[in-house]
Amino acid sequence: MTLRIDIAGVPAGRLRFAASPLAELTAMLHVLAEPAHHPRLTEWADGVWAAMPTDLIRQLREAQFLWRSSRADFLVPARPRPTLTAELDDLDRIDDETYVSTALTTTCGNNRIHFPGPSPLADRAAREHALELAQARGALQEAFAERLLADPVAVRAQVRRTLERCAEAFFDSAWAAVAVELATDLRLKNDLLRRHGIEAALGSVSSAVSLAPDGDSILVDQLRDNSTTAHDQGVTFIPSAYGRPHLVVVHAPGRRPVVQYPATEPGPAEPVPQETVALRLDALAHPVRLRLLRTLARGPHTNGELADAWKLSPPEVSRHLAALRRAGLLTARRHGRYVHYALDHTRIATLGTDLLSALLR
Repeated sequence: MTLRIDIAGVPAGRLRFAASPLAELTAMLHVLAEPAHHPRLTEWADGVWAAMPTDLIRQLREAQFLWRSSRADFLVPARPRPTLTAELDDLDRIDDETYVSTALTTTCGNNRIHFPGPSPLADRAAREHALELAQARGALQEAFAERLLADPVAVRAQVRRTLERCAEAFFDSAWAAVAVELATDLRLKNDLLRRHGIEAALGSVSSAVSLAPDGDSILVDQLRDNSTTAHDQGVTFIPSAYGRPHLVVVHAPGRRPVVQYPATEPGPAEPVPQETVALRLDALAHPVRLRLLRTLARGPHTNGELADAWKLSPPEVSRHLAALRRAGLLTARRHGRYVHYALDHTRIATLGTDLLSALLR
């Protein structure tokens, strides 16, 4: 499944790589709300919660629907600014209808409430529909939606104050700590874009992002089929240190698409494509292949040895070994007349991690 961003006719110069303080703060807030998604940041999250004032904890709980399951579009800026204050000022300039509809989309659940349409601030039916959807998600979501619809100005002001207090409590120090990492990533991406073009720059973003063969679309490997158009606005790419392993794509109608991606860091390779994960799970779904892998886990074996061990015909074993090799779960080495097959322990061991990464992208 693929998200397709149409960039036909968009100049390379309108593909912009830039850091965003607000987008990184939103990534941090997501970590705090969903620490299980980010096991390497558990210690950081625990420390932040422990030091946080009680009233700020309450405020974050009340507004967490803006960043927990999905990100409100306005919290991932299409036009990043150098400072959080400047980006919050831009956020204040959004009209109430846009702000409310975007906030309700995340509060009520993506793909369940659709805008543009009648404004829930002015249309009673739209308002009741939004409240019903929020109620179905839980009492906290319903309470937030009610406050937002009753007094959007007050809620917007409260959200801003909450974000500013987060800056004082933990963001400013965390942002300073990752500044060099993000700046290094941006230099790499912009240099690739300038010297080698769009395809090379996209390839460095993630193994899940690529240029379509015709060069007219950016393809994002995610667990959904969707499409959007950049028109002449271009696309913004924002590196994130706290967003790993998520690849967040914001593509509201008529809005410049934004991709927030994990900044490059030394360490394990990029997560494998979801098609590869699916291929490996399919290969493991057959009981005969599991038996063969059980034997291969003890050491290399030939086709004939496996056939004898499990009372199978050599052609049948060959077919199963071929499926396991296509999935990348086996290695093969020739010794004279014989080929010895062995289990690739690393790929088997990381299958769960690869699956989780594919699901969270």
